[in-house]
Amino acid sequence: MKRILFPMLIANALIILSLNSCVKNPQHEELACTIGHTNPTGPCYNLDVVLNGNTKEKQFGFIKFRQDPDTARIITLETSVVNLIPNHEYLLQRAVDAPNVVDGNCTSTSWLTLGKGLTPQSILTDAHGNGSEELWRNVSAVARGTSFDIHFQVIDATSLATVLTSDCYQYTVR
Repeated sequence: MKRILFPMLIANALIILSLNSCVKNPQHEELACTIGHTNPTGPCYNLDVVLNGNTKEKQFGFIKFRQDPDTARIITLETSVVNLIPNHEYLLQRAVDAPNVVDGNCTSTSWLTLGKGLTPQSILTDAHGNGSEELWRNVSAVARGTSFDIHFQVIDATSLATVLTSDCYQYTVR
């Protein structure tokens, strides 16, 4: 019995190794820039944005800001919020400073409501006050290599009061 099992194990191992050698290497996601981080290897195309709110109630949010290296130049904004008012609508907004004046000091208050392309999209919270929405923005009208200071806020869709805010981030259009 041992004489049969050992060759079968070797054959199975060789088959698995040969199959794995034919698999393409999975693409590794580029590192995202975070607050206070400058990328020594190049510009920040991707951001991990933290949204802070009322620390007493532990309200917060997160935006996974990604620019795929494609010609369409679409930014995806996977947005999540936690501990907000249950069953309520919120809006994500961004403001950018003048192009190529990247000093880490976000001064713009020209807020743009984000959504699915040019159509604003609300983020609806569940019964626990948590919500998520995949938003996107087309930046093909902006020249490649243009850098910005950018910051974000989440506002109550009814009262328009600001409930979450981010620090200042820097990004470059791919």
